[in-house]
Order: sequence, then C-alpha cells, then structure tokens
Amino acid sequence: MKLENYVMGSWITGDGEGKALYNAINGDVVAHASSTGLNFEEILQYGRSVGNPALRKMTFHERGRMLKALALYLLERKNKFYELSYATGATKVDSWIDIEGGIGNLFAYSSLRRQFPNEPFYVDGEIAPLSKGGSFIGHHIMVPKEGVAVHINAFNFPIWGMLEKIAVNLLAGVPAVVKPATLTSYLTEAMVKEIHASGILPDGALQLICGSAHGILDHVTSQDIVTFTGSASTGRMLKSNPKILEESVPFNMEADSLNSSILGPDVQVDSPEFDLFIKEVQKEMTVKCGQKCTAIRRVLVPEDRIEEVQIALAKRLEKTTIGDPRIEGVRMGALAGKEQLDEVRSKVGELLEASELVYGDLESVNREGGTEEGAFISPILLRNDNPFTNRATHEVEAFGPVSTLVPYKTLDEAIEISKMGKGSLVCSMATYDDQMAREFTLGAASHHGRILILNRDCAKESTGHGSPMPLLVHGGPGRAGGGEEMGGKRGVFHYMQRTSVQGSPTTLSKITSVYQAGGKQNETEIHSFRKHFEELEIGDTVVTHKHTVTETDITNFANVSGDNFYAHMDATSLEGTIFEERVAHGYFVLSKAAGLFVDPKKGPVLLNYGLEDCRFTKPVYPGMTIGVRLTVKEKIEQEKRSDDDIAKGIVKFLVDVYDETGETVAIATILTMVKKKDQSN
Repeated sequence: MKLENYVMGSWITGDGEGKALYNAINGDVVAHASSTGLNFEEILQYGRSVGNPALRKMTFHERGRMLKALALYLLERKNKFYELSYATGATKVDSWIDIEGGIGNLFAYSSLRRQFPNEPFYVDGEIAPLSKGGSFIGHHIMVPKEGVAVHINAFNFPIWGMLEKIAVNLLAGVPAVVKPATLTSYLTEAMVKEIHASGILPDGALQLICGSAHGILDHVTSQDIVTFTGSASTGRMLKSNPKILEESVPFNMEADSLNSSILGPDVQVDSPEFDLFIKEVQKEMTVKCGQKCTAIRRVLVPEDRIEEVQIALAKRLEKTTIGDPRIEGVRMGALAGKEQLDEVRSKVGELLEASELVYGDLESVNREGGTEEGAFISPILLRNDNPFTNRATHEVEAFGPVSTLVPYKTLDEAIEISKMGKGSLVCSMATYDDQMAREFTLGAASHHGRILILNRDCAKESTGHGSPMPLLVHGGPGRAGGGEEMGGKRGVFHYMQRTSVQGSPTTLSKITSVYQAGGKQNETEIHSFRKHFEELEIGDTVVTHKHTVTETDITNFANVSGDNFYAHMDATSLEGTIFEERVAHGYFVLSKAAGLFVDPKKGPVLLNYGLEDCRFTKPVYPGMTIGVRLTVKEKIEQEKRSDDDIAKGIVKFLVDVYDETGETVAIATILTMVKKKDQSN
C-alpha cells in the first residue's frame, strides 16, 4: 500500500516507491510513503488563498460548532483506528490516549468557543484611556493571521499530535498543513481520510504530507506559523532556517525533555503517597513503551529511601507483561520501529557511562507474541548515585521505557537536581506536606512547563504526570523548546495578530462591537427591555427617572439585608474614616438602580443572568439624588440546546449610576437573557 498526501484539494501519491514503513510488532511492511513531486510552495499558497479566507469569515462560535461536529463524527468511527494503531506498537490504552485523547481535544476547543464572541475577531483586555477628556482611547483586538499553520509532528502520537494542534488553529481561524513523522504516518493518513470524508471542514482548512517535507520551510511567510514536536536538536536546526529568521515566522517548539518526578522528603514507605509514586513512575515508564515527551526520565528520591524505592519499582516492573498489544493481558507493547530500538540502546549505552543498570536487559526481553523482527525492549531502570558529578543523566535522553534513580539529601537539593535538565515539559512531586509542595513549586517552576503535586486527596481523579490537558499549557523552557501548545485561549492567541486600535470611544465601539465608556449613546423611545435580542443595538441607552436617597432608605435596606455595618448605621463611629456621615449601602445603590431601570412588564427579557465588574466609586449620602444610564454594551449569541428550546442570547448592559452633579457613584455590567424574535435560530 502506498500512502496518499492530501494537498490542494486532492489525494496524491508521491513519485517513486517511497519509504517503507514497518509494523512494530512483527516487522511486516505496512505501507510506503513518498512526497516526491509535491510542490510545497503551491501547497502553502493553497492554504493561504483557499482555506484561510473561508475560516476567517467564520465566527468563533461557527468554528467551535465545526469542531464539535467533527469530534462527534470521528468518535462514531473511532474503532476504525485501533487495529491500525496496534502496528505502531501501541496497546489498547496507548491507542486510547492517541485516538480518543485527540478527539477529546476537538471537544475541549469546541467548548472554548463560549469564551469568545460570536465574531471573527477577539477584543483583548481593557481600554486604555489616552486623553484627559476621554475623547481618545486605545484598545486591542486580535484577528486570525492570513497564513497557514505548518505542523511538524513526532512519531509517538500520530493522531493526538495532529488533533491537539489543529483544534487550536482551526478555532483561531487559520488552516493547517500537517506533516506527521513518516514512521507512523499511515495512522495519521487514515484519520485525515475520515476527516475529509466528513465534509465538515472547508476546502483548504487541512492538508497532509505523509512523506518527507524537506524544504517546506523555505516557502513560509510572516503570516504563517510553524510548530514542531520532536527532538531538541532537530527543533533547533529547523528554527534556524533562514526563512524563519528573515520573515520573523512564529516557531513554537515542543521538544523531548528530561522530566523528573520527586518523592517528597515527608513520604515514608508506609505512606499512601509512596505507593502512588511507585505506580506513577511505573506507568510513565511503560505507557506507550516510554515514548512520551512527558515521560519520567529522572526519579528523585531521598537518599535514605532509595533502596526501598528501587525494590518496590523493580517488583512492579516485573509484573508488566510485554508483547503483542492485541494479546489479552499485555501491558507494554513495542517501540515504534527497529530504528527506535537501536537509538534507545545507543542512548542507554551513553547513560551507563554515568549510571548502573539495576533492572532490565538491553538485549533480551520476555514477551507474549510478536516476532524477533518486532521492536521489543524491556523496561530499563538505571541508578546514578552521584548526580552532580555524573551529568549524563541530565543531558542524555533514551526515548523509551528508561528511567534513572537519583538520590537527594534535602529539598533544596531536589530542586537543584530537577533544574539540571535545563528545562522540562513537566515535573511531579508526591507529598502530603502542602508547605513543602509550595516551596518546591516556587523553587522549581522557572525550569518547568507544568508541575503536578500528587497526593491521596487528588489521586483518584488526577490525570497523572504524563497527561497534558487541553486547557492548560503544554510546553516548557530551555531544552523543552521554550514553546506553548494548547493552554485554552492562550494557545488560540498564538495564531492571531494582536493589534492596538486608537480613536474615539464611539469609533472603537463600532470597531469592536463592544460599547466603550464615553461613546455616543442612542436614547430610544422604546425601552431596551421591550426589544428582542435582534432589535438591540450596541449603544442603545435608557435614561431613568431619579431618586433622592434618605436615611429611611438606609435603615430599611439594613433591616432587609441584615447588613448593619457601622458606616451605614452609626454616625458617631465615623471619625478616622473616609465617610462624612451615614453612607448608603453600595448594594442599596445598585438595587435602587435596578428599580429605576427595570421595565416590570413581561417582555423579551427572560431573566437576569449575572453581574460583572461592579464598582462603587463615590459615597452616596442621604439627600443625594441618583439616576441611571443603562446602555447595551455587548451581545452574545447563545445556541439552542434542542428544537424546543427558546432561541435567546445574552445581552450585557452597562449600568452607570450617577448623582445630581453627573458624577458616577457606581458602575457595573449586568447580564440579561433576552428572547429572540426569530425562534427558528
């Protein structure tokens, strides 16, 4: 079988026989892959000219719903990928992480659409007042870049590696060209064929290159984004491409790193955290046969407990059945291929110059099924009793089921050793001492992208040391690449251009679709609460009647609320405070404001949905008169959950409460749920 590349709207096989790709279990040829004859410049331009405009026109909500539809479609067909995944050496659990974990990223980023407006762009942060009179302000908006995302992925997760990245760039409104590692690209191709068959993504949104993509970076532009997952040395080589430097192309690198896990000084052998630690290390050594960028490579243990840890870990590793992942009971499959097997053996040889082998065998392995042509290896546990002298442990990574035990004397020493890896994706610590967890985290965070604190309280629901989560950043400093993937909204912003916009509040209100304080207000004869969602315009304003505050108001509100704070009730206790006399409750001012602006009759407003950014800016004393300007600030579309659900949206109103001098005394944003006129939407 010869793999096909999906480029410029067509499935194309590369010229020549291509590179043979082998089954990791038995050495049989699975497929051949070639990209010879493909024009990378045209492929990138197709993404920019066809895929990008289609995605840019869509709103965040439309893109999010697109991701949800795709996730549901793929989830229904997930079983198609498991049988092919076994050829990569993956067990059922390994494949679940890759296949359903990848689809889970699509679901996660689909849900993230609710944190964005129903617009093709995003308004970032708060306004910046740039003038004394308020007629000149600044704001930031973020728009999708007009290029493509070029994803150069690793061999270990051929599906997750693609889906966790494209979920982010598609939500941002940018198309992708995916280059999986050729070794396991047959699984990526199978997934992309299903994605294409769904017809859910617009043309040009996703392209696939299965063979070599050497030279593709020579054609990137400043509007493109490049991401890389793989070895640190390869990443540095790609990052230094002249075109990347000349065009200032964003390059996000996530490299393999020497991650560590620490047994806390407080943890004794009979503590729950001890067992949790042993299980976590064993799991991270054997899941995906240790081929994870987040796997535990250095196991840091108090020196007086290292013998117990070595014995306990060896016993647990001994129970790990290795072999053909299709056989019941097999818990660890094979490395992805013979090339990886040779590479791991070579790297372990380097590590053995500074460490001793305390468990495992580099040359033989007891296995269930498979053949001699498979890429099987036993777990390898090393020990380095002199980590400050024998530094290979902190510099050499064997990308397989290989970890090294390292003793430490004090917590400060553990922190120092953890940082000797020169930047890691993740670090974990098993401890039930929260103060110790705090000291370690603050001491080590500068050198790690993620830190997990594992103890009995969170163990049942913990996702574990090696699991990056869609809404948290995945990446790390230094050797780990210095990049960030996923991270919720943070990741989406990597594919967007942040631009500052300056002008009058009225102009910026129009540009951003969010009312900016000081902008023109449109006073309408019809009360805003009498209008349906579609009929409301940004800037529509209701100016209410006024109310003069009395001492009776203050007393009555205290009786109803139970708030008898001295500043409201005892005029003799105000010496040394900022108040001149009894002051009205801030929440009375806000409640009275609601009484002034609410239209009580039944209408399109269904309910009050919440309150944001409430501030009390000036004391209100008896005798002062307050009024309200209620302005439509922002409109947020909501989706119908079912056919019989009410079509509605959320409207944010700016509540500006002012006194008889015109000065604001309280300001807040209220959220109301407003019915749509057109119930078909």
